[in-house]
Amino acid sequence: MIHLLSPAKSLDYNSAISSSTVTIPENLSQAEKLIKKLKKTSSKELKSMMSISDALVKLNKTRFDTWQGKLEISDTSRQAIFAFSGDVYVGLDAYSLNQKDLEFAQNNLRILSGLYGILRPYDIIEPYRLEMGSSLKVGRKKNLYEFWGTEIASNLKSLLATHQEKTLVNLASNEYFKVVDKKTFDLKIISPQFKDSKNGEYKIIAFFAKKARGLMSRYIIENKIESSADLLGFDYEGYRYNEKLSMENEPVFTREENQIK
Repeated sequence: MIHLLSPAKSLDYNSAISSSTVTIPENLSQAEKLIKKLKKTSSKELKSMMSISDALVKLNKTRFDTWQGKLEISDTSRQAIFAFSGDVYVGLDAYSLNQKDLEFAQNNLRILSGLYGILRPYDIIEPYRLEMGSSLKVGRKKNLYEFWGTEIASNLKSLLATHQEKTLVNLASNEYFKVVDKKTFDLKIISPQFKDSKNGEYKIIAFFAKKARGLMSRYIIENKIESSADLLGFDYEGYRYNEKLSMENEPVFTREENQIK
């Protein structure tokens, strides 16, 4: 069983990291192709493509121009699991995971990426922002979905061939999970949903749902879960499995208002 996360726009290259272990992204050569294209892309084109402010255009143009494909830890390169710091990663809280947890994550967690395609937790990355939905044209490929094609689905399928349960747990956003070609990937997919009680109804509240994806990832890692049946025991920060709202391959976890931290 493998679980997937999306990357984050916010990054952390300042906090002290708890492991010196690194691996090299499997699609580094593909990332280099994208960087080559991005270095030739003007600030005006980046602004239009990424729909970001002038300040963020300047920051990310500098990131692309100075990207080197580093293979070791430095001030501007670190492992993916420590580099991302958005809402999902607040829930995951990778900095507090122990060595055994991180080793389990390396074999059981994958992070989707517009630039790198797919990342293992220990894969070393440099600061970047390139969302999967970006309309970046590379050669005859009109966007990143076409650029990555069946690569990510094939990677996941090969990885799951080494696991006892051939199940993919989707904790990624729709934007990112769309890159997993479903025609190539014909194994079981489970997509947990997280809802919070508000005014007497259970609703998906974006901030809480993102954090809950990270919490579920942490739950899987800390408890060394390798069977999808054991996902139903998820109970971090007040969430509980709600059988009534759940469907096959789409378990729903709900939380009451008085349980929100």
